[in-house]
Amino acid sequence: MFRSSIDVTHSTTQLILSLSLYPISPQIFGNFTSVHLSHVELRNMGQQEQGRYPVHFHRCGDVDWRGGYREPAYVDGLSIHHSFSRCITIHATNGLLVKDTVGYDTLGHCFFLEDGMEQRNTFFHNLGLVTRPGTLLPTDRNETMCTSIRDKVYKNYTPSPSMECKAVSTFWIANPNNNLISNAAAGSQDAGIWYVFHSSSTGDSHGLFPETRAELTPLGIFYNNRVHSNFKAGLFIDKGVKTTNASAADPREYLCLDNNARFRPHENADPNRPRVAALIDTLIAFKNNDLGAWIRGGDITIQNSGFADNGVGLSFASDGSYPKDEGSSQEVTQSLFVGESRNRGFNGGQNKYWGQGGADGKMRTLPRNRTFPIRGFQIYDGPVRITQSTFRNYIPTKERFTSAVGFNLKNTWQLTPRNNLSKLSFQPTVGLRAFFGRPGQWFDENDLDGDKNSIFHDVDGSVTGYRDTYVGRADNYLIRHPGCINITQWNGVVCSGTYSQVYIQTQGASSLSLSISRDDYPEAPLVLRGINSQGALSQQYQPILMMSKSYTLHWNGPAPREIVLSLINFNQGDWVLVGLCYPSDTTFQVMADINDRQSNIFDDISDYGPVFSLAELEKRLLERKYFFDRSVGLLWLYLRARQGRDGHSYCSVKGCERVKVMATTSSSKLTCNCTAKAYPKYTKTPSAVVPMPTLSNQPCKDCGASQVSLLVFSSDPWNSYLQTQIKSLSSKEQQTGDTQSFITVNSETFSFTEPGIFLVSVDACSGKVTNKRFFSKMDSKMEEYLKTGLPKRSIVLLGTRGQPDGLVSVARYLVPLGMTKAADLQSKESLVFWGFQGGSVPPPWASILVGQGEEGLGLQERYLPLGLEAYGCTQTSTRRDLELLRTATGPQ
Repeated sequence: MFRSSIDVTHSTTQLILSLSLYPISPQIFGNFTSVHLSHVELRNMGQQEQGRYPVHFHRCGDVDWRGGYREPAYVDGLSIHHSFSRCITIHATNGLLVKDTVGYDTLGHCFFLEDGMEQRNTFFHNLGLVTRPGTLLPTDRNETMCTSIRDKVYKNYTPSPSMECKAVSTFWIANPNNNLISNAAAGSQDAGIWYVFHSSSTGDSHGLFPETRAELTPLGIFYNNRVHSNFKAGLFIDKGVKTTNASAADPREYLCLDNNARFRPHENADPNRPRVAALIDTLIAFKNNDLGAWIRGGDITIQNSGFADNGVGLSFASDGSYPKDEGSSQEVTQSLFVGESRNRGFNGGQNKYWGQGGADGKMRTLPRNRTFPIRGFQIYDGPVRITQSTFRNYIPTKERFTSAVGFNLKNTWQLTPRNNLSKLSFQPTVGLRAFFGRPGQWFDENDLDGDKNSIFHDVDGSVTGYRDTYVGRADNYLIRHPGCINITQWNGVVCSGTYSQVYIQTQGASSLSLSISRDDYPEAPLVLRGINSQGALSQQYQPILMMSKSYTLHWNGPAPREIVLSLINFNQGDWVLVGLCYPSDTTFQVMADINDRQSNIFDDISDYGPVFSLAELEKRLLERKYFFDRSVGLLWLYLRARQGRDGHSYCSVKGCERVKVMATTSSSKLTCNCTAKAYPKYTKTPSAVVPMPTLSNQPCKDCGASQVSLLVFSSDPWNSYLQTQIKSLSSKEQQTGDTQSFITVNSETFSFTEPGIFLVSVDACSGKVTNKRFFSKMDSKMEEYLKTGLPKRSIVLLGTRGQPDGLVSVARYLVPLGMTKAADLQSKESLVFWGFQGGSVPPPWASILVGQGEEGLGLQERYLPLGLEAYGCTQTSTRRDLELLRTATGPQ
């Protein structure tokens, strides 16, 4: 039902209000004079048919200044609820403004960009709630729908729900060049906001418009968006959709979810031009069941953001493994991670998991289940960087591991030692700063290649106390030396040194495991099974090695006939000496080259020549030589970087330096494990290349998020907030041994140790404490103070200790400070109060809490806005969201 006006002016346009047997739904075609929809309620709209949505802008082209409109089209203040298909669909339409609109309880993607070529649309201050699965697209469907709706797959193919469906989202953004400012997305079956990348335009837009190359397109404005209570993820940036019809070659349905796209923004969407960093500014993600945010690609920066009560707060994933990914930057800075906040939730409804919290021991909602290993920042792929961020309330329990920093579970993929952490602050409520996993539930055997190679660089020692060190798995002896420090609780070890990766590709041998021994620790080899599936004709391994050391490589079957060793993250001059195991009758062709992956051209091709002893090879480190020790079966050669490397690139500025070994042998069925002959012949005394630094006990300067970013999760980040804590203390609490009662304002604590009533007043504009008063009881002096002594325009904080006389009569004096009526304080044993002196309308945060019986109030914390016009303050802050809105919708 329409409750207000729709202002639509026609020229050659059509505004179709389709009725039939269904409620009317605005469908808007192009070439209109103007379209402005405002303050309309749309209920029970839409159908599970293509094109039948509550609001549908259908192939309208440019509807902003680029289309010649003096008053661009907009949708403002709509209420769309209990929709049978989506909320607002934007189809082949650019420059539309959607603002102050609510979409509630809808089927299928709610705010929906359809064909992947829609750009410059702006979503401002919208709210999407309870987005349920629908039937229209594979990405709308849940598991049951995915496997039962099969009319568009090839023949009898059965879809895979986790790979092709299960992506329904409140905001479905099919092209990154759109703007999201101050929106909220909550309660989606899958994701709150999902950026998906079409490799080409789809639907009936295909071939009618220039291709936009979505995965190469820079991100539009992303500022101050909230995502919470979603099942899969709050924010998801990854994947594409299938852009071909079902066939025998690929039986999946058209537009199903596909793993074929990676976000890698460049200037003008041109991969030959410089990268353009995507900025995620002020993302607030909380109580998402699995991930607060999953973000793949780069360059990407997240700043001024908060993550709380998620299964995993934030996980980056790289563009892709070498050799496809050239390397990019992913960074999070000035952000706050909270494992368990005081928002404990409630048992029931959609909250499936309920159990004991680690931070306070009280019952609360939990992600996944009671044993799920909660992590704040998850390291995966890389290189990733986290700096100037703060972690709170990551406390393990007997049932689960909870850590501030963790790793992707059951990881088959690569991890780079260029993952680095710096200027981090861990509050006392962090039990595990990092955790490398242990065999058991969720981790399985914890023995996949990525699990074993887990590592990060502690740049400044803010994680471990040891500056410029690397933290890895405790049982990985490829990275160790005698001076390393074990941290048993983390299952980790802290070591000094220089580390890089060798990317090992094999041909001509299937299902091989690679055993790598460092000559310092031959008794502790690292065994890798490879990233590709067992049985594949080729395999790849990506061990992390300490530079300036020697290693031997062995196989659990015949040696591959061809091995390519690529130098990944090597800086110029870095080297390792490797010995590859082969049968003694093997002959070799060994060559080096540099591979430019953009053009797939091989340059600087040169052959390796033989020498006749390892001693001679060691003397000729700078030359391209090899030595084959036939008595042992080891082919020795140096892997040394001759070129420089820039930034986050995996390879050198000239390309990827590689060494290729082609082997010929008549003993092609022998198992090539030379360990028994290699050692003790090549055993070396363990030693450190880089000395271990001393432990620093000095507090970390400039570590953690700054005060502005640290204090609050807020939908109005342009406002300043006052941190307040009130700890009242009843007589019964004192009998249990509790002795603390205080009021804290922005980390400055004012204690009171005698029984009575304590008040602190704070200037509501500046946040400065203006007065502190203590009264042993409610008497005439306190009555007079409450009437006339409180400064105007003050925030008033009140706490109690013991059970002071006259507490009941305090209630009526709190009414002018914000209470709607006098509270019943009869028989109450403690009191906490937040109020305001000087306003005719009480602020919404004014409140009172009382304690009675065995349950004390404990520590109560509130963040109160400062400097508001409602207080009588002169507004000094700038509404950044409005500035960005003008930027997004103005001429460009």
